[in-house]
Amino acid sequence: MKGNIVVIEDDQEMCNMLKVGLTRRDFSVSTYTSGREGLDAVDLRNTDVVLVDINLPDMNGLDICNEIVNNLPDIPVVVMTAFGSMETAIAAIRAGTYDFVIKPLDMDLLSLSLERAARYRKLQQTVKHLSDVARQPRRFDNLLGNSPVMEKLFSQLDRIADSEASLLITGESGSGKELVARAVHNHSRRSDRPLTTINCAAMPAQLLESELFGHKKGAFTDARSDTTGLFLEADGGTLFLDEVGEIPLDLQPKLLRALEERCVRPVGGTVEHPFDVRIIAATNRDLESAVEDGLFREDLYYRLHVIQIEMPPLRARGADILLLARNFMEQLSERQNKAIIGISDAAAEKLLGYNWPGNVRELRNAMEHAVALTHFDTVVPEDLPEKIRFYRNDHFLLSAQDPAELISLEEMERRYIMYVLKTTGGNRTLAARIMGVDRKTLYRKLQRYEESDAS
Repeated sequence: MKGNIVVIEDDQEMCNMLKVGLTRRDFSVSTYTSGREGLDAVDLRNTDVVLVDINLPDMNGLDICNEIVNNLPDIPVVVMTAFGSMETAIAAIRAGTYDFVIKPLDMDLLSLSLERAARYRKLQQTVKHLSDVARQPRRFDNLLGNSPVMEKLFSQLDRIADSEASLLITGESGSGKELVARAVHNHSRRSDRPLTTINCAAMPAQLLESELFGHKKGAFTDARSDTTGLFLEADGGTLFLDEVGEIPLDLQPKLLRALEERCVRPVGGTVEHPFDVRIIAATNRDLESAVEDGLFREDLYYRLHVIQIEMPPLRARGADILLLARNFMEQLSERQNKAIIGISDAAAEKLLGYNWPGNVRELRNAMEHAVALTHFDTVVPEDLPEKIRFYRNDHFLLSAQDPAELISLEEMERRYIMYVLKTTGGNRTLAARIMGVDRKTLYRKLQRYEESDAS
């Protein structure tokens, strides 16, 4: 059901029409012809929206609105008013009602208004619940989260922390892959030794090779002295290869050999040096697709992929959005010497309703923006970045009103596939899993689309 509606309307025939029309549109409807009787029937547990007529014989409709708004502010009120009574409708909105509709009623527009009001009511309940949950965070090292996906992640990390097997952390950019690597290292038997990190996408191939394996004096221009390399610097500890999917193809065989032989030869050197490190790698690329495309060696992929941890995107973490937002707010307000104590319900709704393509990193930036701008002790929607305040979640649904706008089933499938790929950041393996097809089927469809676009 879309929601429980209490209708307060003195015309019994109108009540009957509303009950039939709204019930057909999947609402549960209770009708009352007396203002006082209807008002007494409204309660937090069983009422999602109140639909009230302004003109009632025993009570003024505005008085009913005021009473509900003042005593039961979580229940939205939609007002019915006759055509030409706009002043009354405006007065109702100023009194705090959610929306108004004009008689004679358009049932489709009324249904849409009530559905939105019911969703607003449920969102209000969710915000209050999540705000309470977010005050009691669970943590694993510096990772915070109460959501089921994070509970599962914490359980996995606890089981694999002491393993010596190579670990591959996958996930979208900004989702916290480096925090996972640090948490695993800090809970491992190697925690008293260094965690050495390198961003494989941040330097050209020759410099990356030298950074990883070291070099001998004179091995290349500017090689003025011997260097050790990160494999040997991390000896006894953990080496974290961030953005491992960006390692150039011609460097991958040397990395594979180092991982298999557990020894490295510096650039320009002739002597092998053994090392003892645990390898943790991370990538936001779809390495299985990269292997299929010949951009990443299959044998190196399986060497890195002994254990895989997938970091969930922020949009999949529910209550954790508020938990993390509050945590960032507290850190940043202390740093900026501001006395900020909370996040308003309206701002929390905006945070929960946003899609977070930049994940936790984007959330932190948003809270830094909010803390810097707020004039109050509570973050309000106006403090948030514009793209979050005005975000509209465009679901993949057809909204064509004209038959000429309708599309074929094949085109519908194509749009859906491209939508899922966009949502997953181009990760074809994840997209195939979401759509319930194997990767080869997805690849064939994409290849057919490319050929069609080219012709």
